[in-house]
Amino acid sequence: MDRSTLIIFAAAVAIGLAIAYWPRGTGSAVDITLPASFSQQGQAGRAAFEKNCQTCHGVNGTGTVNGPPLVHKIYEPSHHSDQSFHRAVRDGVPAHHWQFGDMPAIEHVEPKQVDSIIVYVRELQRANGIN
Repeated sequence: MDRSTLIIFAAAVAIGLAIAYWPRGTGSAVDITLPASFSQQGQAGRAAFEKNCQTCHGVNGTGTVNGPPLVHKIYEPSHHSDQSFHRAVRDGVPAHHWQFGDMPAIEHVEPKQVDSIIVYVRELQRANGIN
């Protein structure tokens, strides 16, 4: 198989798997329950998330075809600490749990904004049994 045929084949397989396994009708990778309310810092984090993260990670961190859901057991605090979120935003991160590709650094997001985004994501996670 020549290189271009291999690339086309791999792309077709990836598209087929995405179609086969993507949840129907939600536009997101997971369905979640929102908390009754967010803390003040969680509200600030929600605004920062919507501005800087939502395009890839979806509304309320539920994922898209461009990025994984953050309201997912993989991102529980014991597996992905708050510091890992800071590193991902600051340095980017190579794909390792999902097949979405590498996450680039998000250079314009300040550490204090990341702190608020983390509070928002953790509040979403707790509302969905991820502690």
